[in-house]
Amino acid sequence: MGAEVSGTTYTREQRQRYREKVRQDLDVFERMLATHRFEYEQQLTGMEIELNLVGKDAMPLMSNAAVLESIADTDYQTELGRYNIELNVSPRPMPGDSAIQLERELRESLNRAETKANEAGARIVQVGILPTLMPEHFSPDWMSANARYAALNESIFAARGEDLFIDIEGTSGERLAMYADSIYPESACTSVQLHLQVQPHQFAAYWNAAQALSGVQLAVGANSPYLFGKQLWQETRVELFLQATDTRSVELKYQGVRPRVWFGERWITSIFDLFEENVRYFPALLPETSEEDPIAVLDEGRAPELAELKLHNGTVYRWNRPIYDTVDGTPHLRVENRVLPAGPTIADTLANSAFYYGVVRMLAEHDRPVWSRMSFAAAEHNFTEGARRGMDATIYWPGFGEVASEELVLRHLLPLAHEGLRKWGVATAVRERYLGIIEQRCRVGRNGASWQVECVQALEAKGLSRLEALAQMVERYLDGMHSNEPVHTWELPG
Repeated sequence: MGAEVSGTTYTREQRQRYREKVRQDLDVFERMLATHRFEYEQQLTGMEIELNLVGKDAMPLMSNAAVLESIADTDYQTELGRYNIELNVSPRPMPGDSAIQLERELRESLNRAETKANEAGARIVQVGILPTLMPEHFSPDWMSANARYAALNESIFAARGEDLFIDIEGTSGERLAMYADSIYPESACTSVQLHLQVQPHQFAAYWNAAQALSGVQLAVGANSPYLFGKQLWQETRVELFLQATDTRSVELKYQGVRPRVWFGERWITSIFDLFEENVRYFPALLPETSEEDPIAVLDEGRAPELAELKLHNGTVYRWNRPIYDTVDGTPHLRVENRVLPAGPTIADTLANSAFYYGVVRMLAEHDRPVWSRMSFAAAEHNFTEGARRGMDATIYWPGFGEVASEELVLRHLLPLAHEGLRKWGVATAVRERYLGIIEQRCRVGRNGASWQVECVQALEAKGLSRLEALAQMVERYLDGMHSNEPVHTWELPG
């Protein structure tokens, strides 16, 4: 969720000062793009994995402070809900067999964390939305003790002026319609964020490529079919996140005001386009100002932090977010891909990431890029279709027209992924392991979401109630998660 803030409410003077600083930062950033050297000698990748905590009964456990104290590892941090934690993976280069080493390290890290969490009475679950989570689990102190979260909650509801209305209808015919008096539904959304460091002149191509690919990512990687006991979208997290952070009243929606969770509305030509849109379209949620004079810092030949611009960017929830940051005084740019849900296993997570990194390179470097042959509206439709239907999604792709997502992956995108990873210098063994998982997932027609649904339906057919079936499914899910066997190989109830 980003940096700490100093308070939860803000004065009019603070908001005015913040707007001035954000615009000043934007001007400085524009100058930097034209004149400054950005780090890109090593194109590093990074990852963040959001996790859930459950008790022995497979129900959410609001105890992240105790669990983090027990884990005692700075790689694990707090998240919005007290039943959430986050694992941050240090940036690393992609070439060679580093992904296989990363899989081993992550699994060992989670094993250690799981043991420590067990000592605190909790178990860790990697999943897009915790299936057993219900509205009644949210007591008044559901939120983690962090001023940023409280400030976001206050700002969103101050902007709305009314309670949130969550209204999602699933492809199965089930529907969730409810009001919420805080942003607690947002905490249900647990994801994996993939980071890729890029050169300034390449940023637009990589962002456009990531946008074009995002619908396929959802179709292949969906893992969030249940919310508050209802079977909704295959990746319900996408629609829930949009509605749970919506600062707009009904009237503003009808006027076409943009939501904070935003796919976007056009292909871009520069990273500057995205930051400029952020400043132009979105009012401040966390108007915290720093003491930095970015003009003076830049004139001295140093890279400014641009704290206000970064903070503002962190409250516009693009599915592919632009990132400006500095390390040891050197600035760099990243594309943050926020499309994928957490889980089901570390092996599945790395397979999803290998597919993304391989395909996005080939799309970004193609002589005739896909976004020159596909409308932005078509890419957004693919995104929604992938979230709603998962493996059953039909995707529009230039040269193929309307095509089943599995067919598009098997016939066209997997070969691109192999070639893209080869260009990154990734070892053959890595390509075969992780892209082989994607291939078999498509051939079997089963991802995390479809496995969850099939498992619950089988348990309900045995006479279990929905809640009992969800709890038993989570137990089976945990067994599969800890086995680290890809989800398409998991057994279903007989």
